[in-house]
Amino acid sequence: MITHPEKILFPADGITKGELASYYETIAPVMLPHLRRRPITMERFHRGIGAPGFFQKDVSKGFPEWLERVEVPKHGGTVHHPIANDVRSLLWLANQNSITIHVWPSRTPNLYNPDICIFDLDPSNEDDLDTLRAAALQVRELLDDLGMPSWIKTSGSKGFHIAVPLDGKSDFGEVARFAHAVGRVLVDRDPEHLTQEFMKVDRGGRILVDTGRNGYSATYAATYTVRARPGAPVSAPCTWEEIESGDVGPKTLTLRTMAQRIAAAGDLWADMLKKKRSLKRPIQRLSAIKSV
Repeated sequence: MITHPEKILFPADGITKGELASYYETIAPVMLPHLRRRPITMERFHRGIGAPGFFQKDVSKGFPEWLERVEVPKHGGTVHHPIANDVRSLLWLANQNSITIHVWPSRTPNLYNPDICIFDLDPSNEDDLDTLRAAALQVRELLDDLGMPSWIKTSGSKGFHIAVPLDGKSDFGEVARFAHAVGRVLVDRDPEHLTQEFMKVDRGGRILVDTGRNGYSATYAATYTVRARPGAPVSAPCTWEEIESGDVGPKTLTLRTMAQRIAAAGDLWADMLKKKRSLKRPIQRLSAIKSV
């Protein structure tokens, strides 16, 4: 049961807590396959997005007995992350005013072995969509050269997330080193537009190729999650053709348009779940590229 469904979470759009919960209930059939067994960090907004929110990893009290959790080691103790394997778990998250669901790139019980590698393109200039799209296509081209087909989704914020499915046999260290090395090659190829400098003051207006989502306990915005921005944009799968044509931008897809999109196109990332790849050969190919 959703308490206070009339609570306004997106003031400029009149989107309520009840509407957020309804979205997650509707989107569950396509969202859950990407979400199941991943440790979750909630981004909660008790007073809506017009006021500061907060992140919550640990759920040690105030949760229903049926809610699945996973105990994760941390320095000096443990964290009990919630896990959403079914619709009622998604609704419980929404009832906590958790607008955005952030997830690990690994799943229980294999917490130390990611099954996805994420490249997060974070532009300094949100208005320069042409350069952002060109950067996304550069990432796809390099990954194709490495024998790793990639999938793309809007971030629902400023950029795009490009994903490669993994077979889960590499640990976080190997995946993080691979992703960083890919980012290094991309920056070397286009230093005018791309950077790996994390601090904004050091980016010089360039797009950050953020590979930090691939470390232990790091998170990324879950596939189909709503972002806490005006318009309730969704971090949603799109096609490479939509990127090439410019039909889709980082915030194009929203809570109120997703039902129609899913009805027309289905889950554009469904095939990704069946295309898991080993990193062994791509690492070898990457070494050859770097040595040229």
